[in-house]
Amino acid sequence: MSRRDFLLSLIALLATSWFLPFTANAAEKPNVVVILVDDLGYGDLSSYGAEDLKTPHVDRLVERGLKFTEFYANCPVCSPTRAALLTGRYQDLVGVPGVIRTYPKDNWGWLSPDAVLLPKLLKPAGYHSAIVGKWHLGLESPNVPNDRGFDHFHGWLGDMMDDYWKHRRHGINYMRKDDETIDPEGHATDLFTEWAVEYLASRKGKEDPFFLYLAYNAPHTPIQPPKEWVAKVKEREPGITDQRAKLVALIEHMDDGIGKVMAALDENGFAENTLVVFTSDNGGQLNVGANNGPLRDGKQSVYEGGLKVPAVAVWPGHVEPGTTTTFQALSMDLCPTICEVAGVEIEHPIDGRSILPTLLGQEQKPLREYAFFRRREGNARYQGKTIEAVRWGDWKLLQNSPFQPIELYNLKTDPREQNDLAGKEKQVFNKLTAELRKEIQRYGSVPWQKPLDE
Repeated sequence: MSRRDFLLSLIALLATSWFLPFTANAAEKPNVVVILVDDLGYGDLSSYGAEDLKTPHVDRLVERGLKFTEFYANCPVCSPTRAALLTGRYQDLVGVPGVIRTYPKDNWGWLSPDAVLLPKLLKPAGYHSAIVGKWHLGLESPNVPNDRGFDHFHGWLGDMMDDYWKHRRHGINYMRKDDETIDPEGHATDLFTEWAVEYLASRKGKEDPFFLYLAYNAPHTPIQPPKEWVAKVKEREPGITDQRAKLVALIEHMDDGIGKVMAALDENGFAENTLVVFTSDNGGQLNVGANNGPLRDGKQSVYEGGLKVPAVAVWPGHVEPGTTTTFQALSMDLCPTICEVAGVEIEHPIDGRSILPTLLGQEQKPLREYAFFRRREGNARYQGKTIEAVRWGDWKLLQNSPFQPIELYNLKTDPREQNDLAGKEKQVFNKLTAELRKEIQRYGSVPWQKPLDE
């Protein structure tokens, strides 16, 4: 072979290697599975530092993929983060600043009819989309999963269940299979696992790729693990409190279900061509025994413990196993990431940014200069008002109660948010309060209540 021919061959080989993820996508689009768990604390996985629980199946995902140490939920409570994840937008801009609930007097969101969700974005690329588990973005048409682009829904429309076994909220049955009301027997975690496994089996032999959004309601309250799982924890962890044992058992039971779903991916021949993402909708709830690691506070709070969550991505042949990144991303960044993986261009404005380069081990510039966090809530603690935070580099400005002063922290020197610098760093304080006001004004253009004529 001549020198010229050798160089041409080498160039061709390098070009092929460089574009391999994308040529593979073109030939065979990957499946996507997003596993979103409910109220899992940053420190409530053994792979994230927990010493009194065992989560071998999520830990196996960490071993096989990329672990994020700086991944943030869009909001410290359920509905807003789900809206952000599925639309790639800040939750207020799709009408979900707070928790969607059964009764209007305590409902703080209404999914905008203009919001475009992931299944509709993926449809032109040939994807079949399913949600198994908790929806929590609307209780009636037009804001139920099948109306918003999902081909298949098998799960729970509402917010929390009052009982993991009885599946009711305020005495109302929100369990559905597509538009049919169902009343299955069994623990909700087991049901969602079973239905996800059934869905994966149903896709075997199909030519079109799939997007499965598996949203467990565990480990959200009420803390009701099967009794045998509590017994195992107490036998293994002498001295553990009853409260902590129940939460650990609920998490370990859920982890076991995730293992069954991963096994089903493998058994049906999907494992090697599937991007799996695992994360939580917000931090853990402290008063039921959650562990948020070294972070301050937990669920409902815009301190770090309410917002920073575990996140893992696995994609054989594309994501290097056993790697860790400090790259910062938000729930809403998953939407454009999945679209890029699927070869879909998003033609309307979004706030999320793809983290595909980071997944592929490539250098990536920060996604945004400012990251905003916001939550609207009722009851005597909030009275329908909001709490907010904005992140700018190492700086974080927040107001964790609408009736308390604004605080400022430097997370590099003070990651536990103990030293409020609002009175000392006036230039930073003024800059971030101005940016936050502008963002709040932007949100004001989108209604979050159901129109009166609906």
